[in-house]
Amino acid sequence: MDDLFPPFEPDANEPRPRRFKPVPFRMIAPNMITLMALCLGLTAIRLAFEGRFEPAVIAIVVAGLLDGIDGRVARLLKGTSRFGAELDSLADFVNFGCAPALILYGFTLFNLKSVGWIVALIFAIAMGLRLARFNAMLDDPNRPEWKKDFFVGMPAPAGALTAMLPLYLHFLGLDFGAWATPMVLIYVLCIALLVVSTVPTFSGKTMGKRVPRGWVLPIFLAGVAAFGLLISFPFESLVAISLAYLATIPVGAAQYRRRQKLEAQGRSEPPESPAAA
Repeated sequence: MDDLFPPFEPDANEPRPRRFKPVPFRMIAPNMITLMALCLGLTAIRLAFEGRFEPAVIAIVVAGLLDGIDGRVARLLKGTSRFGAELDSLADFVNFGCAPALILYGFTLFNLKSVGWIVALIFAIAMGLRLARFNAMLDDPNRPEWKKDFFVGMPAPAGALTAMLPLYLHFLGLDFGAWATPMVLIYVLCIALLVVSTVPTFSGKTMGKRVPRGWVLPIFLAGVAAFGLLISFPFESLVAISLAYLATIPVGAAQYRRRQKLEAQGRSEPPESPAAA
C-alpha cells in the first residue's frame, strides 16, 4: 500500500525524489509564517460571518504584517523555494482578496444586494489577477534593475488595508448606514481598479539595505513610536496610514516617469566615436 504521506521535497529537480531526505528547517520556517497568515485570513472570514468586524479587520492587518515578514525571513535564512512562492500567492489571494471582499460585503455592501455582491466579486477577482501578473513579471529577465523599486499597480496587502478604510472610520464613530453604501461601493471599486491598473507605486523592498550609522537611533525611536501609536490608537493609525499611502500614489507615478525618461535619454544618446575621443 502506498504511503498516505509521501516525503515531499520543495525544490526537487530529480524526476523521482529520494525518500527520507530531511528538509532543512530554514525551508519550513517561512512557510509556517505564511500558513499562520492564511489561518488569520480564514478566521477573519468567520468573524465577518458572525458580525464581529473589529477583530476581523485586526486579523487582516496582522496577516498583512506576517506577509511582509515571511519573504524577508526566507531570504535571510536562504530558504526561498518555488513552493513557498506559490503558497504565498495563494495565501495572499485569500487574505487580501476573498477576506476583505466578504468583510466589506457583510459590513455594508449587502445593502445593495446583487450590485454590492458584484463589486465584492470584482475586488476579489482583481486581487487574483494582480497576483497572477506579479508572479509572471518575476520571470522577466529583461526588467531593468531600477524597476524593482516600484510595483505595477497597488500591491495586494496595501489594496486590502486601504479598501477597509470605511471600516476604520466606522470604528471611530462615523456612521455608515444604508445611505453611505453607494459611496463605499464606489470607493471599493476604485481600489479594485488601482489594484489591476498599471499605475506604478513605491515598492520599498530595496530600501534600507544600507542605513547610515547616524540614522540608526532615530530609526529605532521612530519604530517604537509607530508601534506604540498602532497599539494605543489602532484605527486612528490605520486611517492615517491609508490616507498617507493613497497620497503617495501620484508621487510614485511621477517618480517612475522621471526615471523612465532618464533611462530613455541614456539609451537614445549615441556612443562616442573613437575619433571624437
